[in-house]
Amino acid sequence: MNPELVLTPVEESLREDGMLFVRTDSILETMVKTPLIIAGLIIAIIVMPIQTSFSSTRTLELIIYSDGSTHVSRQIDVDPLEPDFELDLFGQSIDNFVAIGDTGFLLSEEIIGNKAIIDKFGSASITIDYDVHDLISKEGRVWTFSFNSPSDYTLLMPKNSVIVGMSGLPTNMEIVDDQPKLELSAGLSEINYIFSSINPTPNPTIPNESLFSYSTAAIIAGPIIAAITGAVIILKRKQAKSSTFITQSESTSEKQSEATSVDTETIFNFRPEMREDDKEIIKFISDNGGQALESELRKKFLQPRTTMWRAVKRLERLGVIEIDKKDLQNLVKLKKDLEEEK
Repeated sequence: MNPELVLTPVEESLREDGMLFVRTDSILETMVKTPLIIAGLIIAIIVMPIQTSFSSTRTLELIIYSDGSTHVSRQIDVDPLEPDFELDLFGQSIDNFVAIGDTGFLLSEEIIGNKAIIDKFGSASITIDYDVHDLISKEGRVWTFSFNSPSDYTLLMPKNSVIVGMSGLPTNMEIVDDQPKLELSAGLSEINYIFSSINPTPNPTIPNESLFSYSTAAIIAGPIIAAITGAVIILKRKQAKSSTFITQSESTSEKQSEATSVDTETIFNFRPEMREDDKEIIKFISDNGGQALESELRKKFLQPRTTMWRAVKRLERLGVIEIDKKDLQNLVKLKKDLEEEK
């Protein structure tokens, strides 16, 4: 068969009518889908860096101390595939920074200004704890807490504090151990507060009739008590000679222990800016003979390891304690000479 003589129906229709009819349904569908596809590609390009640096705050808790510093505790969900995480801090005066991964291990970090670069080591969640000194301003008796939070958070006010002004109402408020605890929403919040002075309760006045009865009873019972006391002294006089040596040795040991211990008031006067919770630790160490294991401090004050370690390191920087190793444990001792640290 000669191929030149075979004609298709399309060719016949073209030769007969001279016009070509094309279906427009597919063209209209393509014209509608093309802008949607382009918009989707643009959104994907914009969102891609956000997904790469994904992070979200799970919990945020703040505690204001009486010295004007604020403790920040924050738990953040991060991308475990990224090697490190850059965190914006709530200020530049940062102390006692600790980062812990979801496995419970301490993470290394580098603080530059108000940013912290943390090596995550594959952690999907990071717990951050640090102290900041930039959130409280003071004007006379009125102290002002100012904070622009990226998420909802809880705020624990210091003891004996009275709130005198707020920029907004909290979502919830309660009293925990005589401290106001607020639940606040994300955004800028300002809280004005003062410290209340607690007036001691005066001793009740004893009526004259009671004084008369007390004095009369004292006059009557005085000779009787004196007689009994004299008899006891006579009976124990012989025993006193045998126990003189023991008493002297006990007195000597007590004096030695008093000489080795450091008066807590001396420490508090040396560091008047010390926190109240740190003072309680100092009192416990002093009552324990001037030294205590870190594990004993955690057991006494019911604090986790990281929280107590930050407190111990803070006291070491203040120059009131020293830390020694004893049987793979940290032994915390009060320093005897505080003048060298001034």
